[in-house]
Amino acid sequence: MDVLSEALASMRTGAPNSVRTEGRAPWGLQLPPTAGAGFHVVLHGTCWFYPNEDPARAIAMGPGDVVFVRDGSGHILADHPDTTPQVPEPEQYVHLPPVGVLRLGGEGPTTSLLCGNYHLDGQRPHPLLKQLPEVIYLPARHGRHPELAAAIHLLGAELDNPRIGSHGIVPALIDSLLLYILRAWIEDQPQSETVGWAAALRDPAVAPALAAMHDDPAAPWTVQSLADHSGLSRAAFARKFNAMVGEPPLAYLTRWRLTTAAQLLREDDLAIEKVATRAGYSSEFAFGKAFKREYGLAPGQYRRQAKAAA
Repeated sequence: MDVLSEALASMRTGAPNSVRTEGRAPWGLQLPPTAGAGFHVVLHGTCWFYPNEDPARAIAMGPGDVVFVRDGSGHILADHPDTTPQVPEPEQYVHLPPVGVLRLGGEGPTTSLLCGNYHLDGQRPHPLLKQLPEVIYLPARHGRHPELAAAIHLLGAELDNPRIGSHGIVPALIDSLLLYILRAWIEDQPQSETVGWAAALRDPAVAPALAAMHDDPAAPWTVQSLADHSGLSRAAFARKFNAMVGEPPLAYLTRWRLTTAAQLLREDDLAIEKVATRAGYSSEFAFGKAFKREYGLAPGQYRRQAKAAA
């Protein structure tokens, strides 16, 4: 089971939003905080990225570079840190499928970016997301992360020259970009790293146990049965799992069961009893009690609120 894909899917609350930004120097774009995670991909040209009010932390970006903002915090994109940024006006947006276009700036060199936002549940994020840096910068490097580079190349080609099928291809590529970005960041972490999710997903003992829980959360797992997947003794496995993931194996299992249940309640019309069974609870009562303790709402209330919000 692909733990990374499942963890992200469990947090998704909607399709990503995106816009192509075309800036001609001098240009500066001030983006307010948003719910979820943001991303920017440089398709052509160069620019600078920095958090609001902090040009000292500016990052120079070139073609193929990616920046990912974990919590959607406010930030600025500009042709130069000295350029005064502007909040875009509605009339600067042009509806030009497959994604809209924002045009701004003067008469100088042009930079083209794909900017977007992934709608993720920020109230109860998966611990994997919480361990990510606030900002992830992935510079384009020859031969490094070829799949991410290929996705960016394909996006640029489809946006430069939309053709038959572009309306389906572009959203799918944008959707997959989040996984490519996080995979690239995880693979960039040093192999000597001994704690955290980046290490856990690559660890030969912890990763199989995580995959087993994700593959069948309803199974009657024990620390011993999970340790059997790891090839370690029960005590050694429990220590290693806790050190890497940040909580004991059965605590994570409970978290994942309830996360799975919440996703089913948001996205499916299964009866509450069946949701409870899929989440590994022997009775609807026990499930309801555990779910309310974690989410503050009974399962039925949570479902109604989620569907109303959607």
